[in-house]
Order: sequence, then structure tokens, then C-alpha cells
Amino acid sequence: QVQLVESGGGLVQAGGSLRLSCVASGRTFSSYAMGWFREDAGKEREFVAAISKFGGSKDYADSVKDRFTISRDNAKSTVYLQMISLKPEDTAVYYCAAVNSFRSGSYYTRRDQYNYWGQGTQVTVSS
Repeated sequence: QVQLVESGGGLVQAGGSLRLSCVASGRTFSSYAMGWFREDAGKEREFVAAISKFGGSKDYADSVKDRFTISRDNAKSTVYLQMISLKPEDTAVYYCAAVNSFRSGSYYTRRDQYNYWGQGTQVTVSS
């Protein structure tokens, strides 16, 4: 098993930046592909970004491409989500997720593909 703890959320003005972190504990972090999802009130949890277990492959939702960057540091068991040019519609609770991955280049974009979830961190973007 792996435990995930997100941090870095907060209140920011439109156009601002935040960096979210997700620290994993438990089994070997480099065994897991990682993802970020977000959920706003009354909406379904949606895919934001994903990264393969060694960081060589990444994918993003169209709504965040060119503004968000996912990265990971396996030595620190941490995955990051750098967010710039934030918009009010980015307001949501952001969750990191992990899935045991056998292929080094695989990443996952569906919520049901992930086994482990963090508790979430709130991001609020004011206009």
C-alpha cells in the first residue's frame, strides 16, 4: 500500500501560480504511476495530469495544457503540480492518485484506474 498526502493549496488571484506537492509513504514510490485530479462542488472528479513511474511520459487535460506541469522526484517520493496563469475555473479540491504500474512508459487518465488517493488540497482562484 501507499499513503498520499497533498499540500500547497490555497487562495490565489487569477493569473497567479501555485505548486502542489504530494508525498507518498509506504511501498517503493517508483513502482507507481501518478496522477492529479480535481473536483469542484457539484461536479465529477476530473483528470488533470498524469506521469509515468520514471517521469518519462506525461499527459494533461486540454483545459490545463500549457499552464500546468506535472513532475516527480522519486528520491523524495513526491509528485508535483506546478500551476501558472490560474483561472477561477481552476478552483477545486485537487487530489493526487497512485497506481502500481508495470510498464515504465505508462500513465493513466481515468479515475477508475487508480488504486490510492490522497485526502485532497483546496485551490481557490479569485477573479
